[in-house]
Amino acid sequence: MATPNSTLRAVRMGLLMSQDDFARALRDAGQRAGQPNDASKRLVQRWEAGTTAAPRPVYARALETVTGLPIESLGFAGSVPMARVADDGHGGHDLEGSPVGIPRKGGATPTPQGAPRSNYSGVWLSTYEYVSSGRDNQVFTGKHYVVLLQHGNRVTGRSLPNASLNPNSPLTLDLEVDGNTVTGTWTEQTAPDGYYRGARYFGALQMLAEPTGRRMAGKWVGFGKEFDVNTGPWELRLMDASTNRATLDAYNRPPE
Repeated sequence: MATPNSTLRAVRMGLLMSQDDFARALRDAGQRAGQPNDASKRLVQRWEAGTTAAPRPVYARALETVTGLPIESLGFAGSVPMARVADDGHGGHDLEGSPVGIPRKGGATPTPQGAPRSNYSGVWLSTYEYVSSGRDNQVFTGKHYVVLLQHGNRVTGRSLPNASLNPNSPLTLDLEVDGNTVTGTWTEQTAPDGYYRGARYFGALQMLAEPTGRRMAGKWVGFGKEFDVNTGPWELRLMDASTNRATLDAYNRPPE
């Protein structure tokens, strides 16, 4: 049975695009790059359903252009990077029926041990704190409105395009739920014209979910510019359990 690619769906919804809009954007990106493609709503549906587990290289490049993320971060099978390297100029073939998700050591995708206590899909306010060593160790706060989507024990998230405290700093989350423990990774692409000059930061995250299912709190860890390991608090607070277009539009703004 195919596993839905909830990461790609979360990214698309975070961009406030319908499947038709997304397919059109992929075609436009291909035209601009001189590498036309035939992206369609049906193809996007197959990717998101997991029935087509990896895109052809011509689509992979368009996906990276439209989302601003590397193809490895879009929830496709681990063979996608190899498919890109092996491109023979004809685009190769989509990979049907392969398991979605990057395989772990030994090639097996782990099975979560515990069932999730709740469904965490919805719009959440993400808040974290970090220390800037280059600014006299001042403490700063990062905030985003993030769309979370849950499938089984896996939760993926993407910030809405205009919903960060620091403009043009998209945030992505890839999490796994085990009881009330939420563990995974985060990635943030900083603004090109901001203090960090478009640097890409990433790391690990572990939080505990409250029994109400409306708040998670814990710690992040990541590398600094001086190759040191940094950490700090991180909180997710549920704003709305809906993920319809009207709700996403309402939260597509910088948090207060």
